[in-house]
Amino acid sequence: MSLRINAVVPDFEAETSQGSIRFHDWIGDSWAILFSHPKDFTPVCTTEFGAVAQLSAEWKKRGTKVIGVSVDGVEDHKRWGNDIQTVSGSEVDFPIIADEGLTVSKLYDMLPEDAYLPDGRTPADSATVRSVFIIGPDKQLKLSMTYPMTVGRNFAEILRALDALQTTSKHGVATPADWTIGQDVIIPPSVSDADAKQKYGEYETVLPYLRKTPLR
Repeated sequence: MSLRINAVVPDFEAETSQGSIRFHDWIGDSWAILFSHPKDFTPVCTTEFGAVAQLSAEWKKRGTKVIGVSVDGVEDHKRWGNDIQTVSGSEVDFPIIADEGLTVSKLYDMLPEDAYLPDGRTPADSATVRSVFIIGPDKQLKLSMTYPMTVGRNFAEILRALDALQTTSKHGVATPADWTIGQDVIIPPSVSDADAKQKYGEYETVLPYLRKTPLR
């Protein structure tokens, strides 16, 4: 069964490019993003990991740890880091999990249960290992998404989604389509008009079930 929103994500021990970790302990009290890719030294993934490296200050600003996962080994991860830095101009300062035994890939339902890696495999053999999981400090899954091999992920959107998750968690609101920080949020329908006015002050009623307010 695939992981569901608000489920506690599986814990695991793993070797990474920055040493051994136990996942829940590594998350600690932070938010976390686990993102996977099919194989080291591949073109799309090199640009993606470069994008994550370039956003290092933004992840830290949001109290969020990022960690990659691949079915290649630690030494390959370390060598690949040089290519990522060449492409992006940014150091890879986050760990990359070595999931050679497919443990994490199967725990997070990124591969069929009977998956294996043939000798001389190509990226196509692990194509489904290409997902993003945003995890809260409570170790619960808050958002997940999966992309095909040919389409690079938009990490600006992942950052935007993280902002929305942190905002809705903190303030008990919802966010409209394409929302970014500073824009009006949505008052949940479960909040009465009287309670909404007491909690949020003045707000705009677009429809009886759609009320918008700035965060103060």
